[in-house]
Amino acid sequence: MIFLPRVVREKECWICGARSRNISESIGVCVKCLRERPDEALEIAMRSHRESRVRWGLPPEPPRTAGGVRCGLCDADCLIGEGEMGYCGLRKNIDGRLQSLVSAEKALLHYYLDAHVTNCCAAWFCPAGTGCGYPAYAVRNGPEYGYYNLALFFYGCSFDCLFCQNWSHKRLSEGRLVSADELVEHTLSDSRITCWCWFGGSPEPQLPFAISASKRILEEKPERRIIRICFEWNGCGAPELVKRAGELAYISGGNIKFDLKAYTLSVHRALTGRDNKRVLENFELVYREFYERRRSVPVLNATTLLVPHYVDEYEVSMIAEFIASLDPEIPYSLLIFHPDYLMSDMTITPREQVERCYQAAKKHLRRVNIGNIALLGLAEAEA
Repeated sequence: MIFLPRVVREKECWICGARSRNISESIGVCVKCLRERPDEALEIAMRSHRESRVRWGLPPEPPRTAGGVRCGLCDADCLIGEGEMGYCGLRKNIDGRLQSLVSAEKALLHYYLDAHVTNCCAAWFCPAGTGCGYPAYAVRNGPEYGYYNLALFFYGCSFDCLFCQNWSHKRLSEGRLVSADELVEHTLSDSRITCWCWFGGSPEPQLPFAISASKRILEEKPERRIIRICFEWNGCGAPELVKRAGELAYISGGNIKFDLKAYTLSVHRALTGRDNKRVLENFELVYREFYERRRSVPVLNATTLLVPHYVDEYEVSMIAEFIASLDPEIPYSLLIFHPDYLMSDMTITPREQVERCYQAAKKHLRRVNIGNIALLGLAEAEA
């Protein structure tokens, strides 16, 4: 197969007129204006979020209807009025009562086996990828070749990332209701499964199910069987649920990956449609509750997708400094961006940006990894 590089044209910032191939049309403004003129810049950037969500039949903003029914599963903190839908699309107010497509017993998801060592962002330090924590948390003292992660993909999300590479989670009608019984029976019948990983979308809108099902598999598995519980999320869940999920990851040898999208509030909102205050608070919560109790097999890690132009060395430096303020040993992965969804008019992360971001992170943290590194070859073909 011959690779034909894409032609990515220059776009112009609607505010200052700056031009770059990596100013996305869906955001409409450059990162400098987002930082220096946030109110004006966000008014432009948020249009794409509102318009795209309406096309998917989702509320443009978290509902705040006086007298509405409160959901409370994430920091969207929806107050859902009569006939309205919550931000994630999974819940409605019908006759004054919260009606949900999902529950603690059934979830809208699909699942599949993902062979170890997977492309999981934690594989460079976790038991499945390295054997660390053997024999308590790993089946062998080395990579678990021949074993599998049960990947559990939730429909629905509490964020609205314009670059989402799993945007099919918005197709709620395509999801299937899956019971905890089904997942437990499937796992107990296949001794090759050593991990459960909840992702999506993001687990927050369906955390009660994830917690309930995870608790069951840990209670019902044979005593010596390894089954680690892991979460990959945006991190904006209700703190009491985040703590319960953290406990399950901690006792099982699993880990929790926070996707720290950006540090500057205006940049974060432009990319995701949502704030990051709760995300940072929950990251610190998991650290305070669990990290020191199991340092040799880290229960907490972070990733940042290096969105060209927007998530630059400044954003990475600020994120790394925040993580280091808790502990400079917390693992941190920088992920190379591939254009997708509403930001498909971008390039792959340029090598120069990757190198600058890596050096920025290394100034604060001791364990920094670069993920999706194979994409750099495609990036150079695009240049």
